[in-house]
Amino acid sequence: MNRNFWIIALISFINSLSFTILIPVLYLYGRQFKLDDFQISFLFAIYSISQFFATPIIGKLSDRFGRKPLLIISLAGTVVANLMGGTATSAAVLFFARFLDGITGGNASVAQAVIADVTPPENRAKAFGINGAAFGLGFILGPATSLLAQKAALNTPLGKSFGASFLVSGVIAAIALLLTIFVLPETLKIRAQKAQNIFDIGLENLIKGLFMPKVGILLVINFLTGMTFTLFTFAFQPYFIIVLKQNSDALTLMFLLFGVLGVIMQTLGISQMTKHFQLTQILFLGLFIRSLSFVLMPIWENIYYFVIVCILFSLLNSVVQPMISALISLNSSPEEQGTVLGINSSYLSISNAFGPVIAGLVVNQANPQSYGYPLYLAGCCTFLVLIWAFINRKSYAVKSVR
Repeated sequence: MNRNFWIIALISFINSLSFTILIPVLYLYGRQFKLDDFQISFLFAIYSISQFFATPIIGKLSDRFGRKPLLIISLAGTVVANLMGGTATSAAVLFFARFLDGITGGNASVAQAVIADVTPPENRAKAFGINGAAFGLGFILGPATSLLAQKAALNTPLGKSFGASFLVSGVIAAIALLLTIFVLPETLKIRAQKAQNIFDIGLENLIKGLFMPKVGILLVINFLTGMTFTLFTFAFQPYFIIVLKQNSDALTLMFLLFGVLGVIMQTLGISQMTKHFQLTQILFLGLFIRSLSFVLMPIWENIYYFVIVCILFSLLNSVVQPMISALISLNSSPEEQGTVLGINSSYLSISNAFGPVIAGLVVNQANPQSYGYPLYLAGCCTFLVLIWAFINRKSYAVKSVR
């Protein structure tokens, strides 16, 4: 791995830290504005919906104008949005902040394009695994940083407000922005052709991508796995707090557990697995363990049992997204990396909008047991995705890159 790869990996880590700081507090912050579960599901969804439309445009423009300027614009949007979210005085402002962060939030796909620019095909899966580990490391430190921000805010005018986490997130995103401006070089070597009309800036690729040979089916798999996963992510926090009767400190420790195990698997596990298995085989294993874990989680309302299942889940769940990204990258030409990975992130984003809304419809605040229903649903749907991905494996598999 060369110097530019480690620079973008560092930026990805800082960016993920900024993002993961918000994960433990977004549900609770919505509660501060007296939003119910269904309304909070839209707070999750608006970010994903706006990102769905913006990400392919950002990816396409990064193929034309370079990775660096689009990464700067995207990170600057995150800084402004999180500062707005942290100082919001109404639910409307908070919703707008999430929308702004989503509409400028294509930095993950641009970072992936940089990785594709600077790594050869035989190292692509390992590189995406390390990048995933950078996100996982942010997952470790993000919740802890969020908790410290909330504690520190008690002695400030913010008081007991989860908005402090948004402010810290904005400051950290600003660090990633400065690194991008002053340290990261431009990595794009072959620039795409200029747009002929407004539809050539990426929007039409949302449809065209589905018909790309080999790539199209991977986009569908990514969409379906994202939707089933966000059924879990929305239901996890209320299930953990309300059904298992745990507090926010314990919730932070759970996110730390997810992050630690995810980093171990993505740094060491993927590197070893790719020596012995095809990328598709690793993907199938990850999907199987994910589906099994979702179904097992709500069977017994016991915190120790839940933690054991979560350990199983964390180890293999973390391989799913790097494998999909690697397969998409390896099935795309060098000059289309930003465009295709942008479309991939876009479909993942819109899938993240469906999951919380479906979960919000399934749960009933008057019946705490209903918080387990989205977990069962996520497990069954993930298993169906696994079966479909296995049946169609020949249409997107790549030759060994070892």
